[in-house]
Amino acid sequence: MSGPGDVLELIRERRAFTRGDVLEVTGLSRMTVATRIDALLDAGLIIESGTERVSAGRPSRRLEFNTAHAHVIAASVDTTHTTVALTDLAGRITVEERVEVAVADGPDLTLNAIADRAAHLLARAGIARDDVAAIALSIPGPVDPDTDRPSQPPIMPGWDAYPIPDHLNRALGVPVLVSNDADAAALGEQRAAHPNSRSLCFLKVSSGIGTGIVLGGRVYRGADGGAGDIGHVKIAGHGDLLCQCGARGCLAAAASGRAVARSLTALGKPAASASDVGAYLADGDSDAANLTQEAGRLIGEVVATVVSLLNPSEVVLGGMLASPPLLAGVRETLYPRSLPRATRHLSISQSTLGEKATVVGLAAMVVEREYSVSAVNADLARS
Repeated sequence: MSGPGDVLELIRERRAFTRGDVLEVTGLSRMTVATRIDALLDAGLIIESGTERVSAGRPSRRLEFNTAHAHVIAASVDTTHTTVALTDLAGRITVEERVEVAVADGPDLTLNAIADRAAHLLARAGIARDDVAAIALSIPGPVDPDTDRPSQPPIMPGWDAYPIPDHLNRALGVPVLVSNDADAAALGEQRAAHPNSRSLCFLKVSSGIGTGIVLGGRVYRGADGGAGDIGHVKIAGHGDLLCQCGARGCLAAAASGRAVARSLTALGKPAASASDVGAYLADGDSDAANLTQEAGRLIGEVVATVVSLLNPSEVVLGGMLASPPLLAGVRETLYPRSLPRATRHLSISQSTLGEKATVVGLAAMVVEREYSVSAVNADLARS
């Protein structure tokens, strides 16, 4: 235990709730623990509130990470629009607005619109930029974990290797974090809805199909950010379908929201996007439900391999097509194609957070980086 940042990590990760817990977990002296906790209190990084019941002696004050210490600008870039929000460090939204820009508009136009809207929201909420921990951006494509730049995103023309952090930092003057959208949503679901899950896969089915993977409480991104990109796995019997990535026979070409929209249109029910399919599903349209369930069956064939490989405890379905028909379809093929050992403790469910999962996950990623052990120790040493 080298400094107060280590103590903060114990409190943030809920491994210590009181001063007594910190003493027990760290083995440090009472004076050392008091000094480090006082430093965190003085910096506003933690708060003491309420009491913890103990078997004997005086009640202990509860230690909590101060999620109001700073704000996060969370921007979720989708294929057809972008949402910009201001949140606290727990991902609770203070204010948010939708921006009508699409990824096909290119990085310059999209990022300028995000920066302008973020500045507007800060002014509207009366929040100074010094009180912003970072801006966190999610995109519908792989992100290189070393550079925070898009890594050959299949449905984002003109974005490959674009310096998103540099662009937004110049515009807003705050640290920048970039994530794949499914990765952010997976972390949000794990932190908010499944905190005890050791391994979780979040399956986003919208215009494309992607999977976010959380192992041991941390997002697994792969060697270059491409982990979980199951939408471009080739599936038998669909080699005639052209995918947005330029290849044929991809899962996304056969089972994404765009694919279901195409099938609905062929039935005389106009649909141009995953959001249109979602609207039909919300209205109880039987054709949309049947086509979505069929898409779920195809997706379940691929996810069965994911489950057999990773043996997760949770598979959570999100995105525009997340619905009971999609859930039923995934279950129909996933279980028969997986070993009983891989699924005996598996829960497959629909997201309860919806679009908020991405925002919660982005805020959690900001906290992991900006309030890490090394960052806090360095900041407090300087002050």
